[in-house]
Amino acid sequence: MALTHWGFIYTADGSAAGGEVQVVDTGACRTVLVGVGKPEESIEAARRLVDEGVQLIELCGGFGPVWAGRLIEAIDGAVPVGVVGYGPEAIDQVHAIFS
Repeated sequence: MALTHWGFIYTADGSAAGGEVQVVDTGACRTVLVGVGKPEESIEAARRLVDEGVQLIELCGGFGPVWAGRLIEAIDGAVPVGVVGYGPEAIDQVHAIFS
C-alpha cells in the first residue's frame, strides 16, 4: 500500500479557529497541512483528518510525545501518529524558537 493521503499538524499563532488548512495534491499524494493556534485545537483537527481518510498524521516538533499520545487516544488509534524530532545539535536553537 502506498502513502496517498496524510496530514501534518503544526502550531502557528494567528491560525483561524478550527485550523488553517492548506492542501498539496500531486495527483499521486494528497498532503493536508493544518495550522492550529494552540495544541488543544489539534485534537479536533486530527479527528477531521481521520474522517477525511488520511493514512497517517505527523505533528510538528513543538508538540512532543505527550500531545502525540493525546491525539492517538482522541482518534482511537485509527491511524499512526508521529512526531517530528530534532537531534541534540538543534536543542538550543529549537528551545529559543519555542520559548
